Amino acid sequence: MYDYVAEAWKKPHESYVHKLNWQRMIKWRRENTVTRVEKPTRIDRARSLGYRAKQGFVVVRVKVRRGSLRKSRFDGGRVPSKMGVKKITMAKSIQRIAEERAAKHYPNLEVLNSYWVGEDGKHKYYEVISVDPHHSVIKSDPKINWICSGKH
Repeated sequence: MYDYVAEAWKKPHESYVHKLNWQRMIKWRRENTVTRVEKPTRIDRARSLGYRAKQGFVVVRVKVRRGSLRKSRFDGGRVPSKMGVKKITMAKSIQRIAEERAAKHYPNLEVLNSYWVGEDGKHKYYEVISVDPHHSVIKSDPKINWICSGKH
């Protein structure tokens, strides 16, 4: 089953995913920047990155701006080419910014991974997989309990 879902998400504009995402984006635009999600939108990608449908795992959708760095313009005189406003990119990726915002919103959780779920003209949407390191189910699972040590 996951193979079919993964195949559809490889080229979202050529499959049923495009129409589904279009309807989802209309709702997502009105939601808050950081929104908790019951189930992952891309179950195949979430599971490949470590998500399991058990207690202690939390999926959060984060909305982040698109485009390069927004840099303010200088007041003093400059030659326009040396102004340094256009075509400057940030050292951080937009996906990393999304992970950091999710971590800031849920300080008791540890970010495990994240993946792209969509984009429109203004925003990119990522789903961030987080884990509760103090949950008994996570502590007793040998595959994920490394996150409880805090040394990663």
